[in-house]
Amino acid sequence: MFRPVMTAAAAAALLATSSPATATGWPGDGVPPPDKIVIDVVAVNGSGCPAGTAIVTVSPDNTAFTVSYSNYVAQVGVGSKPTDFRKNCQLALNVHVPHGFTYAIAQADYRGFAHLEKGATGLERANYYFQGMSQTAFVNHHFTGALNDNWQTSDTTPIDQVIYAPCGATRYFNINTELRVDAGTSDPSKTTSFLAMDSTDGNISTLYHFSWKQCPKT
Repeated sequence: MFRPVMTAAAAAALLATSSPATATGWPGDGVPPPDKIVIDVVAVNGSGCPAGTAIVTVSPDNTAFTVSYSNYVAQVGVGSKPTDFRKNCQLALNVHVPHGFTYAIAQADYRGFAHLEKGATGLERANYYFQGMSQTAFVNHHFTGALNDNWQTSDTTPIDQVIYAPCGATRYFNINTELRVDAGTSDPSKTTSFLAMDSTDGNISTLYHFSWKQCPKT
């Protein structure tokens, strides 16, 4: 289970799991592979990530990848449509791992902005899983107005609980996230409340940190 570390004025979450790899304590634990990692976005679906608004990049040292969103905002109130209170995004990523390595997602760092009127609330929920594996339970994180601030959080997995993708198998890594806003006791006829995976430059960078292991030689 991830242990959320709270910063700023809001919260986000990651829960990533899969079938365990076949062995632990392999040589080279935690050492990134020397070859370049390539991540293909296989599928994008959801109101929070219309076509062309979610971009995936990999760090040069192969220790992390980033998903950037440019149109992921849930809101209620003035100027909002009835369906805008909930936004979601489902990404399927094909992580091309160099031969002899497997990976897990050990940490996620989120940034965004929240504006919630007094009495309004927000919710961020997420789950993460490998193709063909059971989906993990959604982890919910709540926001309470009045709130008008950037937020940033880190969620980490204890090293002894990190679970790796199976060696020698191609499994898409699925990311499911959702944002919701409820007007609560605020007046949506006069105010607007929103929750965004966004930042001052118009993009949210959600950073996922790899944990690497070498597969046993066959």
